[in-house]
Amino acid sequence: MNSKRIRVLLGSPIHQKPAILEQFLNSLLRLNLGHIDLDYYLIDDNQDEASSELLQQFASQSGRSVFLQASGYRDDYIRDENTHVWHSSLVWKVAGFKNLMIRRAEAFGYDYLFLIDSDLILHPGTLLHLISTGKDIISEIFWTKWQPNTLMQPQVWMHDEYNQWEVLPGEQLSPEEIRRRFYAFLLRMQQPGVYEVGGLGACTLISSRAIGSGVSYDRVPNISYWGEDRHFCIRAAALGLPLFVDTHFPALHLYRDSDLDLVAEFIRLTSDAETAIAEEESADDSEAPGGQAGAEPAGAHGAAGADLTGDAEAAPADKRVQEAGAEWEALWTQAEARRRLSKEPDGDDDTGGAALEAAEADRAEKPDPAAGGDGSGEAASERLQAAPREVAAPAVAPAIALAAAAPRPKLTLTMIVKNEGSRFLRQVLLEHRKYIDEAVIIDDGSTDDTADICREVLQGIPLHLICNPVSKFHHESELRKQQWDAVVATRPEWILNLDADEMFEDRFPEEVDSLLRTDNCELFCFRLYDFWSETHYREDLYWRAHFSYRPFLLRYRENFNYLWNNLPQHCGRLPENIFELRHQLSNLRLKHLGWSKPEYREQKYLRYMQLDPNGQYGWKEQYESILDPQPYLVPWKE
Repeated sequence: MNSKRIRVLLGSPIHQKPAILEQFLNSLLRLNLGHIDLDYYLIDDNQDEASSELLQQFASQSGRSVFLQASGYRDDYIRDENTHVWHSSLVWKVAGFKNLMIRRAEAFGYDYLFLIDSDLILHPGTLLHLISTGKDIISEIFWTKWQPNTLMQPQVWMHDEYNQWEVLPGEQLSPEEIRRRFYAFLLRMQQPGVYEVGGLGACTLISSRAIGSGVSYDRVPNISYWGEDRHFCIRAAALGLPLFVDTHFPALHLYRDSDLDLVAEFIRLTSDAETAIAEEESADDSEAPGGQAGAEPAGAHGAAGADLTGDAEAAPADKRVQEAGAEWEALWTQAEARRRLSKEPDGDDDTGGAALEAAEADRAEKPDPAAGGDGSGEAASERLQAAPREVAAPAVAPAIALAAAAPRPKLTLTMIVKNEGSRFLRQVLLEHRKYIDEAVIIDDGSTDDTADICREVLQGIPLHLICNPVSKFHHESELRKQQWDAVVATRPEWILNLDADEMFEDRFPEEVDSLLRTDNCELFCFRLYDFWSETHYREDLYWRAHFSYRPFLLRYRENFNYLWNNLPQHCGRLPENIFELRHQLSNLRLKHLGWSKPEYREQKYLRYMQLDPNGQYGWKEQYESILDPQPYLVPWKE
């Protein structure tokens, strides 16, 4: 029997609602520890005093060493039943917290650091099992619908920001093949096992060897990916440390307040599993020579670890995943049939038809829940077709479109323009007319052909063009209110508010329909990239707009009381209280072209120095950085 004690530091940065935090802390106390000495490092980043009190009670009553540290921050963290809104400052603040935990684990000689988010409920066997795998970096899986009415997805991925399918270097995949591999990945992640992945987070065991190798959550400066976990994973891979996910003991993710209703059932199922494991070990010990009780930690062997309900083929204790698995299987079957059909040779060979008949027969035996259980598979087929061509990062994945037969809501483009005739106006309007239904444009005192370009390029699209004889931009909030009133007068459904030098990436026209058909969201936020040339955007201390999500696409609600920020500059292009509405993040990206030529940068610099010389409404150091001779630029990739 191995009597060596294993020292583990469990770390968690905590900014959490009291009801969810209480369940998280109780979950930690239910962990089976066996030969583990477990200490805690908790950073209290809460605004809610009740949450801070829960942490203090845990520190005094857990019976273990708890290092409880106040963060010193009082940041807002917006979350609701739809999504969580992460801004750049929040991401890198959390990264700093996790780095503190790495340093403490290293300084005090812990064998492992176990980093876990405070909205997870763990299976009691999780920690013992993760250690038993012998991996330097491994996460326990959990599943989430990142936005309502989308597929359940795990927090792990294979490559890039959140691509959940396998691809070889240089391999070019069709959208159909991507979808097929995506659903195959989801199905594999539901099978008990240990799998190598490209990215992970939120419930991660890190060995002392990995810590000694130099892992950290510091930002990798030449990578633009969103989220500190991605930068951790990229650095680990560069250091030669493979990343793994374990799927034997899925955690329950309390992403929404409504998920609290699932806790009691999760605890019941995982408690039943622990009882079954203990009984099996007792039987094994009585039969083994010498009765070597405790020779292997609970949950360390695959069959018992996978059995969360006493049935060796049972799905995870989170029943939502079991239900989703049936849907994934139907979707995968559809994709596989199409793949084989696409390879049907010319002539009389009926290989493709036979493949489709086989798939139909398979669905007849396993009714498709997405099709109402009648085995027709039509609903699954529609969902398969509607699935995103690329699966994006979860805080940024668009919702799956509703049935294509429903009329698409009206999309109204609105802009404020002034003397844009020689700049980007024609280019961006030509792009916008591919998907807009109407336009409301305020020409704020132009002296060139700006208005004529608007009429010419948008010919055939209803255009409401209002020309101000004298510019109002010196008091921007008045100008924005004029713009808003003009849009509202057209009875809009969705409002897209862009400047004359902003345009979306190439795939936006193909994917905007899915956003407009989303029935549980009133606001979409996007990342804006400041282009410093035709092919590169700027990224440094002063130019980090693309690290945050900003509101550009709003569903108009007549019964909502919109409130405005009255600042004369930088007041925002939409009402300031729109985040009270249900909102989501999209990883469709916006290009900001207004900085892309030296003469434009100089003009903007002079304008800011004239309107706001002391940086009262903006950031003076950023103004001054506009003319930097050698800024750090990153190439744009479609």
